[in-house]
Amino acid sequence: METLRLGSTGPNVKLVQSLLKKIGYDPGPIDGVYGPRTQQAVATFQRDNNLTPDGIVGPVTWNIFLRFLKGFDIYSVRPRDTLNKIAQKYYTTTNAIVTANPGINPDIINVGQRITVPYGLDVVFTDIDYTYDIMERDIEGLRVRYPFIETGSIGRSVLGKNLYYIRLGRGPREVFYNSSHHSLEWITTPLVMKFCENFLRAYSQGRSIRGYNLSNIWEQSSIYIVPMVNPDGVDLVLKGLDPLNPFYEQLLRWNTTGRPFSQVWNSNIRGVDLNRNYPARWELGKAQEPMLGIFGPGPTRFGGPFPLSEPETIAVANFTRQRNFRMVIAYHSQGREIYWTYLNLTPPESLSIANLFSKASGYAVADVPPQAAFAGYKDWFIQEYRRPGFTIEVGLGRNPLPIEQFDTIYNNNEEIMLLAPLL
Repeated sequence: METLRLGSTGPNVKLVQSLLKKIGYDPGPIDGVYGPRTQQAVATFQRDNNLTPDGIVGPVTWNIFLRFLKGFDIYSVRPRDTLNKIAQKYYTTTNAIVTANPGINPDIINVGQRITVPYGLDVVFTDIDYTYDIMERDIEGLRVRYPFIETGSIGRSVLGKNLYYIRLGRGPREVFYNSSHHSLEWITTPLVMKFCENFLRAYSQGRSIRGYNLSNIWEQSSIYIVPMVNPDGVDLVLKGLDPLNPFYEQLLRWNTTGRPFSQVWNSNIRGVDLNRNYPARWELGKAQEPMLGIFGPGPTRFGGPFPLSEPETIAVANFTRQRNFRMVIAYHSQGREIYWTYLNLTPPESLSIANLFSKASGYAVADVPPQAAFAGYKDWFIQEYRRPGFTIEVGLGRNPLPIEQFDTIYNNNEEIMLLAPLL
């Protein structure tokens, strides 16, 4: 991890600021700028944890922060310890400890026994720039807290990042949600990640959400989630262009907008718009490109040299072929709209499902705009399987949407994600 000090900026500064605020040290605004208030908050934290209070987040301070950020610690039981005493020490609950340690006897723990102890903090932060590294660490944190879930990778991006998936449930009725085909639309990744955390917490506690019986969903359905289809693009938008990036020179050449990548880049790292790279009338989408001013790789709408030219779309298509998805939802931003049709191939039930989603979210059921009518993931799914597929455009405004919209976006979409596996 990079060393952070007065004057540092970027996603890791936001991450530290958010963490400090959650554990009781006020860093000032969570703005990604390491100012005097953040420096003082770090120094106070260091003093309270017997570290040199220099106000610099170096390797030793990062190691302690990372325990909180991963969401758990490995604890060696001491004399006179009980699970309740350990839970109080970590501001957590005995139920959370039992959930993270399958087979443990809560009434009998032995000195020297090593147990996983979740902190009393959420794993998924929803007030920060949500980079690939943060998502990867959060998936590990969820897997340790809830060891009964299935996680894995469906493939790798151009730059070799894992395209992670999470599975909720073990039933035969399979649905699939994916996010961040477009890198400016990265807010859709914490949306589905927070849904995973809230679902798993409530399920492990035997609670319902919005009246939905999570045990029934778990037994009857399997919800597969790929939170970040385009991790290389998301990191380009959130971290900026690294001179060590193997596509450094090409990216500078491809971005002809005169604006920073953080404002314009929706494509993958090779300048291909992943949601125009599926074999669903790809050639018609390709024919639109000159009219849209697209003549090669760039920030948006270049469909690639041929369908499924990119490792990210190959991975998503192969994953879809390997499963038996009843329904798919591709999350995008923005517009607060639900797209549900593809040519004349849309199954009859799709409209009634779209109307249910509309009722749950307040989003409008809408026709796909002409410039997005072909070669998208939901188009390909409907074409290949004649089953319901949806593109849901969350939030309102100009991409990337401000993280301040997150709570509203989540509240609008939580019931959709609970409802879909039951339809």
